Formats: sequence, structure tokens, C-alpha cells
Amino acid sequence: MTRVEASSSAVENSNATEIGDPQQVVIVTGLSGAGRGTAAKVLEDLGYYVADNLPPELIGRMVELGESADPPIRKLALVMDVRSRFFTGNLSAVTEQLRTSGVSTRILFLEASDDVLIRRFGFARRRHPLQSESADGTLTAGITAERERLSSVKTAADLVIDTTALSIHQLHRKLEEAYGGAAPTALQLTIQSFGFKYGVPLDADMVLDLRFLPNPHWVPELREKTGQDAPVSEYVLSRPGAQDYLGTARHLVDLTTEGYRQEGKRYMTVAVGCTGGKHRSVAIAEALGEELGTGADKNGSRDVVRVVHRDLGRE
Repeated sequence: MTRVEASSSAVENSNATEIGDPQQVVIVTGLSGAGRGTAAKVLEDLGYYVADNLPPELIGRMVELGESADPPIRKLALVMDVRSRFFTGNLSAVTEQLRTSGVSTRILFLEASDDVLIRRFGFARRRHPLQSESADGTLTAGITAERERLSSVKTAADLVIDTTALSIHQLHRKLEEAYGGAAPTALQLTIQSFGFKYGVPLDADMVLDLRFLPNPHWVPELREKTGQDAPVSEYVLSRPGAQDYLGTARHLVDLTTEGYRQEGKRYMTVAVGCTGGKHRSVAIAEALGEELGTGADKNGSRDVVRVVHRDLGRE
């Protein structure tokens, strides 16, 4: 894992490829209900800027704007469906134009069986975009019409994924393997200290309670200091049970993050609490962040670890 220092802003996505590398454009398309929305979210997590249903005449302009942005948008995902005028033109001509200009362009096509698509539309309780255009107005006819209209697009696709038997997590992993680059399993881990008297963070995936340790607040020479100060940190970490707890917490976080990666999750927040969020939780959060920031998972992936202190300074 790679540690970054605390900041109030979210950790930036890995959208910045090496300067000089070609822009990467992924055109996401396929059958309605086959998972385009899920694919868009995964690509966004992988650092792609996602534009949904962009008119075809603006694709080249979008790529140019991305190149001239500060910082440049190096990874762009364009989600297209059958309702777009994109499919009335020549898809191969559009992609060839992008590739000729030096843009790395790939087409992702998602499909699924008719019965699965019918179940998904029934579960979502929405109409198929071509249902009203079909002869009998049925969902089945709409799906058939869409298959016919997109047959040439599927033929031109660089990658076709059948989501019939895939769970969301399995689709997530397939897309990470295809578009995730060198570190598809990287996870962004936030270690957040807090004070229980101000409430447990609502976005916490795991909560650690440090109130069993002696409180430096009752040590006069430590009261005005914080867990970021060496005397407080040394005091907290030297208390009986502190090192054992830290080691156990490290092991528990390692096990959980590995499970998160297997499930396709890319973000995790570990909340470390004490009474006021000033001494014990801050010291342990810093130590845990340091521990986690020096390692890598069993696959060699280096995660991003940041440490933030929600309630430091409130007292």
C-alpha cells in the first residue's frame, strides 16, 4: 500500500496516465438492461471521465476538450445506447477517425439473453426504449428490434461481454481486468479518527473503539497536546494492550480489504474513535495508517492509504 498525507479532499482518481501516452477512449454500448450503467460506474472508479449518450458529432470535440483541460483528461468513457443518432452513422468511421488522430479507442459491447433482459426490465419496472416502436408493443419485440439494430455495432466491438450469468461483482472484475491497467485491484483506504461524543462517522465501513486505553487528557503535560505529537503518541502506544490491538486491527483491515477487492469494491473507511477525537484515536489512526502504508496485498497491488482527523481541533 502507498500512503498519502491527510487532506480534506477526496483522493483523486488515477485518471492521469503518463504524460505523452495516448488518450484512452472506451465506447460503452450494448443491449438495454445488459449492464451499461454498471460498466460506466466501474470505469469511473478506474479513473475514466464518463459522458453519457453524447451526440456523435461532439465526440471529437469532447476528446479535444479533454486533451486541453488542466489537468488533461487522459481516460474518457462514452456511453452510447440505441436511442442515440450514433447508431444511424458509421461506427467504424468514427472510431477510425479517433485512432488516426492518435487516440487509443476501444468499443465495449454488453449483451444478455432475452429471458434475463426481460426479468431485469420487469424488476426495474421500466419500458424498453424500442418497445413502443415495435409492431406489437411488447418487451420481447423491443429487445429483438434492438438486437437487429445493434448487430453491426457488436461486430465492430473490441470486447463483447455476456452478462447473462454474471453478478455485478463478476462484471466489475472483468472490466477491471480489461481496463484497469497495471493495478486493477488497487483500493483507496481512509483511516479516520473521530470522537464518539460527536457521533460515529456515517460512512464508516469498520469502527475501532480506543476508549479502553488510558486517556492522555488526564495527564497534565499531555492534555493540550494531540495524538500527532510525539509525547502523546508514545504514551498511547506504550499502554498495555495498545500494540496487540494495533496488530490485530492491521490484520483485520488486511483481511477486509482483500475481501473488498474480491467483491469489486474500491473504497473503504476505517473509523478510529475515542472520547473526543484528540488523543488516543489520532495516535492509533496515525500508527495504523503508517502500518498499512508500508505493505502490499498478496497480489503485489499497492493501495492508497490516507489518514484524516475529523474532530481534531474541536475541543
